[in-house]
Amino acid sequence: MFLLWAIAQERLSVPFQSIDGTSSEKFHSPLFMGTCQSFLSCLAALGYILLRRKPEQSFPQTLGLVETASHPVNGKANGAANGSAKTNGHAAHAHADSSSSRNKSLLLRYFQCAVFITSAAPFGFAALSYITYPAMVLGKSCKLVPVMLMNVVLYRRKFAAHKYLVVAMVTLGITMFMGFGKEKPSKASKNADLSAYTQLVGIAYLLVNLLIDGATNSTQDEIFARYRVTGQQMMFWINLFCTVLTSVISVLPLPYIPVLHPSSSGTELQGALDFIRTHPSVIVPLAQFALTGALGQLFIFETLQHFGSLTLVTITLTRKLFTMLLSVIVYNHKLTSGQWLGAGVVFAGISVEAWVKRRDVHAKRVIQEKEKARIKTL
Repeated sequence: MFLLWAIAQERLSVPFQSIDGTSSEKFHSPLFMGTCQSFLSCLAALGYILLRRKPEQSFPQTLGLVETASHPVNGKANGAANGSAKTNGHAAHAHADSSSSRNKSLLLRYFQCAVFITSAAPFGFAALSYITYPAMVLGKSCKLVPVMLMNVVLYRRKFAAHKYLVVAMVTLGITMFMGFGKEKPSKASKNADLSAYTQLVGIAYLLVNLLIDGATNSTQDEIFARYRVTGQQMMFWINLFCTVLTSVISVLPLPYIPVLHPSSSGTELQGALDFIRTHPSVIVPLAQFALTGALGQLFIFETLQHFGSLTLVTITLTRKLFTMLLSVIVYNHKLTSGQWLGAGVVFAGISVEAWVKRRDVHAKRVIQEKEKARIKTL
């Protein structure tokens, strides 16, 4: 899914020919793109949740607003143990207060993620005007760095020593890739003297995008650690808040704001609709971007729930290898030997992470088998 999503994303970053064929313009509405994707993602998550819903579950439970916990089956025994009816009333009132406080805190975390995602997306889209798509794909491979950094800074988590080696290899590889690059990004295509400046701007936008993404992933890890929710419940609420947030911003008559609101006149929604009317060829890649992104998120949040953000990033990085190769083939990007070497260093770092995880899993299985054998001999 995300291979198709990546192709659509790159297509949306290049000019589209007008309906009369007299001019070509870029689609400058990243918030509208985000609204389309988050709306479909919200619907996809809701559909998945309802299909997996158990008959005895209430609607708030289905959406994760009521924490499911194991309760004693015998209601009478439970009532007797709790004491008088007055005590039960106080307990029920305290439980209601606790549940209300939990929901406020949980929804605030979801909204925090939505703000992060809404803020990060325009920077990633803007970076494509200054660096090539393969460079951006490989730059996204550095996501391990901000994810680890934000986990350490925001939530005081610690990581194994090999993860720092992986981060160092990924950082070295992306530095080599950018340093040996010769292909000019779109902003420098008419003036080669701007290539160094434009790449610095593109890298700066990409770094902002990665830092905000790192804060998003670490916050999602915190939600799974503190609250009993599923990946699809998180996907539903975050995308619902994203849709509301981007829709409100899109209809506000904002002035020109670099990256966040690149349109100089009117609202972003009006600008996007006008562009679609005069450049109908944007509809197919926009629909592909939204649909494949929505379906792909179902798998992302399932992985995030069960394995955490670092495992998700590792899997995503493997996918980015094929994304980069597909981009080179489809859009005929020219990579130098130094860039291929840098890409090799990046994915060698990913291989180290995968090898260590496989070794640890194997060691745990050996210990479990020995423990089972010891129990049988007793």
